Amino acid sequence: MADDIVALTRAELRREARDLIELATSEETVAELLRRGLDWLTRVVRFDLATLFLLREGKLVAVAARGPLASEQVRRHELKLTDFPTLRQALETRRARAFTHEDHAHGDGDPFDGVLDLPPGHSCMVVPLCAGERCYGLLTLDRTECETYPQAVVDLVEVYGQMLATSLQETEQKSTFEQLHRREHEHARLLEAQLGGDEVGVLETSRNAAVRELARRARQVAETETPVLVLGETGTGKERLARAVHRWSARAEGPFVTLNCAAIPAGLLESELFGHVKGAFTGATRDRAGRFQMAHGGTLFLDEVGELPVELQAKLLRALQEKTFEPVGSDRTVRADVRILAATHVDLQKAIAERRFREDLYYRLSVFPLRLPPLRERLEDLPQLCAFLLEEQARRTGRRGVRVTPEGIARLAAYDWPGNIRELANALERATILSRKPELGAEAFDLPLRVPETVDGTVEAPPLQAGAVPTLEEVQRQHILRVLTLTQGRIYGPGGAAALLGLKPSTLQSRMKKLGIARLEQYVAK
Repeated sequence: MADDIVALTRAELRREARDLIELATSEETVAELLRRGLDWLTRVVRFDLATLFLLREGKLVAVAARGPLASEQVRRHELKLTDFPTLRQALETRRARAFTHEDHAHGDGDPFDGVLDLPPGHSCMVVPLCAGERCYGLLTLDRTECETYPQAVVDLVEVYGQMLATSLQETEQKSTFEQLHRREHEHARLLEAQLGGDEVGVLETSRNAAVRELARRARQVAETETPVLVLGETGTGKERLARAVHRWSARAEGPFVTLNCAAIPAGLLESELFGHVKGAFTGATRDRAGRFQMAHGGTLFLDEVGELPVELQAKLLRALQEKTFEPVGSDRTVRADVRILAATHVDLQKAIAERRFREDLYYRLSVFPLRLPPLRERLEDLPQLCAFLLEEQARRTGRRGVRVTPEGIARLAAYDWPGNIRELANALERATILSRKPELGAEAFDLPLRVPETVDGTVEAPPLQAGAVPTLEEVQRQHILRVLTLTQGRIYGPGGAAALLGLKPSTLQSRMKKLGIARLEQYVAK
């Protein structure tokens, strides 16, 4: 009968262990966890006093107590480990122990001497709370009856002590993760403030209708939990757009965690994403949280997701679908509440055809794609982008008041910008360093004209397709329109459209009339 009772209690113990782990990973506090732990013990073993002591600077400090003998004095009780070798031995051996009458007679005294009036030889049990390499403290059980606890009960409560310690470890790790999240979140906010504002503001006020539409759609999807796939060439500002989506979302106060899938060796990517436990591989000297755990309650941005190894894509898909994963080297399932934003410059449809990217993962990520246009498709935004980037640089370098002249803008517009906005920022910073003047003209930018060349180095004009050859008048008209856009409709004076085109203002006006360019106000910035 006694064995049956123990077996039944062990089944209950397994259920309680699952509940404690769930409690430890929820929003409950350590105090609630310990309260739950002591409450459960009342169903397993009889006691007049159950006391939880935590280790703090060489002392055992009581933090919770249950039973008829529990009192405020008990809950404030402290013990020096040096005064109780038997308790220190229990922590060192990690084994629970029931004290006999002989132990009381020849031991190191009653831990509650002076606090409680317990009879000599009373029932007493000490249970260490240890998990991993850490001992958190002790659980003591006392009864006024002079009867030793059976070994089967001692073994059972020892197992429960291990589970309670594991739950304490989970709670401690969760608290550490949250602190890391808060610090990273505050660091990101400070960094954004130092680097200058929001480039997406440039998108929203763009002179390009397609760009303004992109910004509008980004704001719309930010209000949902829908995954977003940001597409675009290198340097178009994909991470900035992802950060803006996070700031506009209900998760704005949560962490924004990034992972560049192309910058980390394939063998370490799984650990970076999902974390690992001590001993999972050579060099894993401690448990480490992955980006999914760090992003709990916030947003995880997977940059260059097209470079993710195929063998890892299945695990990422499961984490996206079920919001659960296992750290490397662990069989414990971890749950993380994360919104996924991803970005890539890779043609994912081509990668799918070449079996370098899973089609099911693509459809999971690309629920709401946002394509950032290359800079060459939005040259009308050059004045605004230059002003924004120079202001951003001024916050870092302290050199303010620098601007690009209309001639400088025209020179920048003659370049095709394969590196997009990132390359523009580099060109502006280089020009700012080399120029001593506050105004950056055409001479400040040493940019090559990227024209296709043949094998022998001779210049080759771009090929024309049959039926798509523009007339000379159409070429002139489009060129004049681009220059008018750059000068915001200004014809006269230095930096005006006439000066940039090498024409007299009257000649330019005559040609505009002939080409049907009659309204100048449409080129003026609103």
